[in-house]
Parts: sequence; C-alpha cells; structure tokens
Amino acid sequence: MGTEEVTVSFTEDGIAALAHIAAEVNQSVENIGARRLYTVMERVFEELSFTAPDRSGESVVVDAGFVEKNLGELMRSADLSRYVL
Repeated sequence: MGTEEVTVSFTEDGIAALAHIAAEVNQSVENIGARRLYTVMERVFEELSFTAPDRSGESVVVDAGFVEKNLGELMRSADLSRYVL
C-alpha cells in the first residue's frame, strides 16, 4: 500500500485570513495568544483531516476562500465562535 498524501500550500491571503480570525476571536473572547491560532487551524483543516485518505495525490491551496468556506459560518456567529474557537 502506497503512502497517502495530500499536498497543502498556503497563499498570502490565506495566511492573512487565518491570522485575522485568530486575532479577532482573541479580542472578542478570551485572549489565549497563539493557542487561538492552533484552534483556528484545527477547525480549518477538520474536514480535510477526515477526507485526506480518499484524496491521496490531491493538492489543496489554503487561500482566503478556503478559510471562508471552512470558518465563515462559524465566524458569523459570535456565540458559536466563543465556544468552538
């Protein structure tokens, strides 16, 4: 059995979107510093982490659209982001 691998790359706007969300939640909830960024990253990659074995050989680009797709709805609900992020 071969190695199951998904290649992930980040664009500048994707990195900026991740950093912006982490900073925004830190300001609106409890400021837990870089641990917030870790939590944001977990949420962004949640679906990919479950589907990666079926996506072997694919490339995923984390841009602002990818971040919005995976975190947008969560960010629009302040109550939900307080408990999830």
